[in-house]
Amino acid sequence: MSSALERLGGEGQLRVLVERFYDRMETDPAVQSLHRLHFRGHGLNHTRQAQFEFLSGFLGGRAYYRERSGHMDLREIHAHVPIREADAELWLETFDAALADCGLDGPVVERIRATLRRAALMLINDVPDWRVEVDEGQRSGIL
Repeated sequence: MSSALERLGGEGQLRVLVERFYDRMETDPAVQSLHRLHFRGHGLNHTRQAQFEFLSGFLGGRAYYRERSGHMDLREIHAHVPIREADAELWLETFDAALADCGLDGPVVERIRATLRRAALMLINDVPDWRVEVDEGQRSGIL
């Protein structure tokens, strides 16, 4: 039986999808709040590679992320990131748009969407949202 990654088109197609997703994140003003979440991390270039590595293993391909990090625990990976329901939904909408941009559809894509939805919604947390603090500081002239 083939993996979801193989049915999606393999690592090459996954790389194209991840690149398209982050291209959208960097250029679409509607996705700015997600883009900002990467400002305090290693940046989008690191995230592009980490996302590819994670999704490869997540979709049944080579577990590059696990090989490099020793785990694939989504909650641990995102423990420091303020993720609200709106963030999770925006991430999913942006990923859906990237799938469409890449012409990916069909039963395997629908299963991937359903699995990603469960994963994204499980990451919603109450970590203090530094974006709000920065926005309030900018409005008051402090920052």
